Amino acid sequence: MTESTPPARGSLLRRNASFRLLWSSRATSYLGESLGLVALLVHLEGTSRAAIAAAMLLVACDFVPGLFGPLAGAIADRFDLRRVMIGCEVAQALLTAVIAIWLPALPILLLLVAIRGFAAQIYLPASRSAVPGLVDDRDVESANSTLGAGTYGLEAAGPLVAAALFGLLDVRGLLLITATSYLIAAVVLVALPKLPSAHVDIEQGLFTSTRAGVGFLWSAPAIRVIAVGFFAIVAFNGVDDVALVFLAKDSLHGSDSEAAALYAGVGIGLAIGYPLLARYASRFPTVALLIVGFGISSLGNLATGLAGVVITALLIQIVRGLGLTALDVAINTHLQRTVPREVLGRVFGTLYGLVGVAAGLSYLFGGILLELTDARTTFVVAGVGGLLVTVVTALALRRVSSSTS
Repeated sequence: MTESTPPARGSLLRRNASFRLLWSSRATSYLGESLGLVALLVHLEGTSRAAIAAAMLLVACDFVPGLFGPLAGAIADRFDLRRVMIGCEVAQALLTAVIAIWLPALPILLLLVAIRGFAAQIYLPASRSAVPGLVDDRDVESANSTLGAGTYGLEAAGPLVAAALFGLLDVRGLLLITATSYLIAAVVLVALPKLPSAHVDIEQGLFTSTRAGVGFLWSAPAIRVIAVGFFAIVAFNGVDDVALVFLAKDSLHGSDSEAAALYAGVGIGLAIGYPLLARYASRFPTVALLIVGFGISSLGNLATGLAGVVITALLIQIVRGLGLTALDVAINTHLQRTVPREVLGRVFGTLYGLVGVAAGLSYLFGGILLELTDARTTFVVAGVGGLLVTVVTALALRRVSSSTS
């Protein structure tokens, strides 16, 4: 796509059929994923040493697949993106169906979740790399915001649907719905046009190609600072995924439904924030949006730890979700505009692989901190650490900008 195309009117979803297919597939997939994660977390909450079990589940979801992030990105750069995404969705559907039918003991459950997570890890850079090939450059911010609203924004719907369905279905039933959502997402992608690989050196070995992608990220000062800052922010703030259920049920004495609803807070904020950024994000520098996102997401966790009732924690998490929209749109847009297409998948794969590792470390840290203290302390520590990272990242980016100007 080029900037010479005359500006088009109307919603990007209405005027771009190919982008609409990608959006619809991702929305369906992420809604099911969010529903399934809440189901598994509530399932594990009733087991012995529940905090550690929940942390290990989230480690299997993010940390283990994140270790293979650069390799996942290399796969996205090497093969047709449509085929890669379809294969990932089918793999996730089959593995989720196995989990739903079997509901195995924790070690086997973690193994299956980790394998499924690797498929998701491959899908991530492929779907993000597809955006510049489907929309004009002037629409990149809008595309990222719209995708965010239809994917992460639906994190609000997943927990709310889970809360509503717990009275009708058990964990197996909810997981079968998740498996079905992956299959539907794969079918939708079949109608997407081919998105051939932009890899310029197909003779290069896969692992050599992977190393080259990592090297490119590390050699670009601004991208390196963003990657390190993003890693540190997630390492501190990722504890909310494992700690919210314990804050709701233990500290705030809420029910299962209230715990599920609390997980919807960030999703509601995302659902509000992404449409706003679709309209206004292009007016602000991506680096400024990034720092604002770092700060709000960290301050939100700090305030959540000080909340006195579930409704207050929910409102704070909604505000935190607004900050996460700024962070997400800023990073994706910055990379899509500054990284050459032939290494874009590997840069995305490496960056989000690091984020997955950071999330896994955060879950472990959060689980241990929960065992030693309580949910309130866990949130406060996470928020304070995240605010410190925000300040350091802002200063580092300013230094990089000064040295290159």
